[in-house]
Amino acid sequence: MIKPRLLEGEFVNLRPLQVGDATLTFHWRRAPRAKFLNASANSIEQQAAWIAGRPVSEYNFIIELKNGHPVGMLSLTSIDLTNRHGEPGRFLIGDEEAAKGLPVAVESMKLLYELAFDKLSLVRVYGIVAANNQLMVKWQKHMGMKEEGRLRNHLFQNGQFDDAVFLGLLAEEYRITT
Repeated sequence: MIKPRLLEGEFVNLRPLQVGDATLTFHWRRAPRAKFLNASANSIEQQAAWIAGRPVSEYNFIIELKNGHPVGMLSLTSIDLTNRHGEPGRFLIGDEEAAKGLPVAVESMKLLYELAFDKLSLVRVYGIVAANNQLMVKWQKHMGMKEEGRLRNHLFQNGQFDDAVFLGLLAEEYRITT
């Protein structure tokens, strides 16, 4: 399948992440609001190398307002076309001020779900969220994900082990809400 160059919404577009986004994404990932993401690169050069090294099987996007202003990032990874599932992740609104008042987060996730379910024909998306990231757990449930379980002491964060909430969304559940 040929990868889409741009996923277009009413308020935002998702465009492929590029090496030229390293400075921007490096700074977003160093911000306090990114504390629940996996550890990031230690330099812009490492961030650029990480971007350049992403496998072609991943879909990594920059979330842009319709005027082209980048406000966040989002990915679809761990795509298994045999079992038809994948993992949305790396979701971060990096420029909250620019995104304020717009349904940036919701529309971005809906565009990613359209890619997963309508273009890639996946039957399931899934992922884990740190249990202490209660706002993200609540938001993912609002977006249709169902809690499927808890992985005890699954994440090592800030010097301690924390639980992770395992969430999933099936294609038929997605189609009910669209």
